[in-house]
Amino acid sequence: MADVESLGGSSTTGRNGERSGRGRTTIADGVVATIAGIAIRETEGVHSVGRGASKALGAVAGRVPGSSSGGGRGVKVEVGEKQTAVDVDIEVEYGIPIHELADRIRTQVTDAVETMTGLEVVEININVFDVHVPDEDDDEDEDENRSRSSARVQ
Repeated sequence: MADVESLGGSSTTGRNGERSGRGRTTIADGVVATIAGIAIRETEGVHSVGRGASKALGAVAGRVPGSSSGGGRGVKVEVGEKQTAVDVDIEVEYGIPIHELADRIRTQVTDAVETMTGLEVVEININVFDVHVPDEDDDEDEDENRSRSSARVQ
């Protein structure tokens, strides 16, 4: 968790999180994770963020009316007083140059986190765990529907 001090009614943070002597602002790890997660999801070429349970939970939460989509789901952060590091697992769209996508993700996450929190982003580790091929989802859905209908007792 990052702590930033300031005096007076409003709290301000310097670019590197320096303390200005006007009070204290605390930025929770989850806030940084949410900012980073949203920046990652908005990057063209990212199909999904997170694996397994966190990915499924994020998909379900996104469909429930009035619920938060969990922007930080699938994103792990380590937040110090002035710096932060981000770890993320992503699934990329087929055909996207992964090294270029990783550069765009790092730029967008760094810009968003540093602008919104004043923390310096020192590291962004990206683990590409899968490639999404658009036709695979459609084929799997059709196969699943066929197997369900043929397995029914008539």
